[in-house]
Amino acid sequence: MKLDIVQVAYHVSDIDRAATDMATKFGAGPFFVNKNITLSWGEHRGEPTDFVHSSAFGQWGSVMVELFRQENDTLNSPYRDMFGVDEEGLHHTAIMVPDLSEAFDYFESGGLPVVTRCGLSGDERVDFAFVDARSMLGHMIEIYPASADLVGFYDMVANVANGWDGRDPIRMLR
Repeated sequence: MKLDIVQVAYHVSDIDRAATDMATKFGAGPFFVNKNITLSWGEHRGEPTDFVHSSAFGQWGSVMVELFRQENDTLNSPYRDMFGVDEEGLHHTAIMVPDLSEAFDYFESGGLPVVTRCGLSGDERVDFAFVDARSMLGHMIEIYPASADLVGFYDMVANVANGWDGRDPIRMLR
């Protein structure tokens, strides 16, 4: 199975500060911010979860970078598995896959458990999942289906970054 990284994601304590720092120090961005993302359903390590998070998405060279923080106190989450509220660091890389079931089987058979499955759409569909690859890589891997909407979002972020002059590094999605 070919698994190309499409995103690198960092847990941060302050999204606006982190996005500004990434823009000024590394030329990444601009960042599109989505605040208080809620799950329609979620399961982490076999138990229900309801973590709320905010994310900023920008382009860093040929890879998307996500800066995120968990906004609620839920302890049962892939984010709290690695970081406390004020801790920062690399949390996951992300890959798009053509078939989630195949990807789940692939990772599980390789000894890398799928620990989180979540939906945003209000139905039973898995919109994203986390694989615990800490034993091998030191971080999680996020996987999601390569849907037209998601590919379109990635393309939009990359296209806006192309020729970006560094102004207005933070933009709200909603």
